Amino acid sequence: MEAVVITKPGGPEVLALKEYPTPEISGDQVLIEVKAAGLNRLDVFQREGNYPAPAGVPYDILGLEVAGTVTECGPEVTDLKVGDKVCALLEGGGYAEFVSVREGQCLPVPDGLSFAEAASLPETVFTVWSNIFQRGNLQPGETLLLHGGNSGIGITGIQIAHALGSKVIVTVGSEEKGKTCLYLGADLYINYKIQNFEEELQNEGVNVILDMVGGSYLAKNINILKPDGRLVHINAVDESGTSLDIRKVMTKRLTITGSTLRSRGYKFKKQLAKEVQKYVWPLIESKQFKPVIFQTFPFSEAAEAHRLLENGTHTGKIVLVR
Repeated sequence: MEAVVITKPGGPEVLALKEYPTPEISGDQVLIEVKAAGLNRLDVFQREGNYPAPAGVPYDILGLEVAGTVTECGPEVTDLKVGDKVCALLEGGGYAEFVSVREGQCLPVPDGLSFAEAASLPETVFTVWSNIFQRGNLQPGETLLLHGGNSGIGITGIQIAHALGSKVIVTVGSEEKGKTCLYLGADLYINYKIQNFEEELQNEGVNVILDMVGGSYLAKNINILKPDGRLVHINAVDESGTSLDIRKVMTKRLTITGSTLRSRGYKFKKQLAKEVQKYVWPLIESKQFKPVIFQTFPFSEAAEAHRLLENGTHTGKIVLVR
């Protein structure tokens, strides 16, 4: 098969399309002929050599989410069959012509969606549901603050939280991105380049914050959380030193948590997939949530796709297609 391979750690130029052995399947695995693969920020970290792949996963092929057609099923597969159109959450290996994955990490491609749209879903939807609704326990009528509202996680969180009855506030880096977030269902945007989100929200307060910045945002997040608020971390782009006001956490009864998805076990991901299909897929079918694709690239132009991902000008997902 053909695969986009990391020839050595480095910039986008180290990605090259090469021949690679086709995966073999066993047990409850299925082989998917990949039609599209979503890009994620973690792909950049791995390409640079800063985020190693888990054991048993190709270290030199990126890709955490794909969509395509099942071409082969292992002997223990019970729910899928050859010819099924699926999208899947992976530990890696998605920038390839074929990929193997356990069936519990697959979901049917929702009716009416293209393979590119379906490939943009697994990593972001699983992350949003796990962190905002499971760990953050966001409830209808509560207020959610999403840092990075124009990211893949952001546009997914906006739409799902809005559809389920919560108020959504986002931080963004431009007026254009903010207006896009309003169109998708956000109630308010704060342009962090010209506004201080702590000052803007200190009187209103929020119930749940999804933070992918870390660092200097910590104290500000703590200050604007309402009593019994929840702060959920999914990244730490800012790794500068922080101080935590423990007394304020105690008096406001705050919960500070965080998670990474890639390292979680199969049992967790299988159960998460079931919840996503139960609660999120109906929102897609009723058109309350729609994937937002910023641009697609052929697999042969993966390096160019990574350059776009890194420059931060996009709103929505970047997807490789064939």
